[in-house]
Amino acid sequence: MSFRLIDSEGPLRLIVVGAGGMGRAWARTIQADPDAELVGIADLYPEAAESAAAETGIPGLAVGADALELAQRTGADAIVNATIPEAHHPVTTAALLAGLPVLGEKPVAASVAEGLSLAAAAEHTGQLFMVSQSRRYHRSLHEAKQRLGTLGAVGIVAVDFFKAPKFGGFRDAMASPLLLDMAIHQFDMARFLLDADPVSVSCEEYNPAWSWYAGDAAATAVFAMEGGARFVYNGSWCSPGHETSWNGSWRISAERGTVLWDGDGEPSTDPDEAVAALADPGREIAGSLREFISALRHGTEPMGRVHANVMSLAMVESATQSASQGRRVAIDDVLDRSYEAALATERNAEVLAVMTSWTSVRDALSQRSRSE
Repeated sequence: MSFRLIDSEGPLRLIVVGAGGMGRAWARTIQADPDAELVGIADLYPEAAESAAAETGIPGLAVGADALELAQRTGADAIVNATIPEAHHPVTTAALLAGLPVLGEKPVAASVAEGLSLAAAAEHTGQLFMVSQSRRYHRSLHEAKQRLGTLGAVGIVAVDFFKAPKFGGFRDAMASPLLLDMAIHQFDMARFLLDADPVSVSCEEYNPAWSWYAGDAAATAVFAMEGGARFVYNGSWCSPGHETSWNGSWRISAERGTVLWDGDGEPSTDPDEAVAALADPGREIAGSLREFISALRHGTEPMGRVHANVMSLAMVESATQSASQGRRVAIDDVLDRSYEAALATERNAEVLAVMTSWTSVRDALSQRSRSE
């Protein structure tokens, strides 16, 4: 499925929506990219937008409370949606319907149902909506995947994630802080490594006695993936000492060998074999931005296109449901329930028509996105 390209001269003109910490990080990243130009910052709170604009050092940078009005006023080519997850759906929908492509922060939306609505809105408008799964953009992750190509069938992908951040604020009060706020990164990285989507999951959540989180801050999940491989996630957000990388510590077991990656340095393979040099995918959100611009200029398929990305959020919802229900959960059951919810709540007739044309959610998502 193609999307509309942008053939304007000069750097891609972008506004950032959301002036919090991530919005300010995006503003800095846009400023550092010669192929992008920051032309405005929007936020519901004018003082936040003004403060973020002042930090950029750009004289007279446009600000406003209404993202679409600001985009029109500045002649923006696209928006970067760095709002809170609950605002992802309304902000992205409005931009797509106004003819603006969107690069959005993860997760795609606050729920899989909203993610399906956004996939349908992107289809209806022909605009690109790409989700920034920023931890895919790490050269060593891509090298680990390349090394798997010499080792035959992959049977097990396992990641340990052990950190002890003391954020304060909303995460400390969440019911499932690890699964809802962080695990999507490793879930999405596993999909990338395997080139496969999830089939089912069994998950248990728990909270160590010393945890400073109100909700369960540790979890173990086993996903059955397409093709028969298993993805095993073992993580905690309250484990001080010998902490892993924010990317996690990975072991990938295949038919003829194993790849290890500590999440930061170079991956290693046993038995070791030479691999060809890789193109640098960029690093974190800078890599996302570069790929978004390339897609809009040249029509190249980005990794985080909405149709492909919904499955990463489906892994999170399925894991939390498995933990709360104490049973194995089929991903298709979650997709089907989310589809019914999306149909029931969609208010745009054209977007609804796109969703009703889908014969199955999994087929709609896979057929409308190329292999990642």
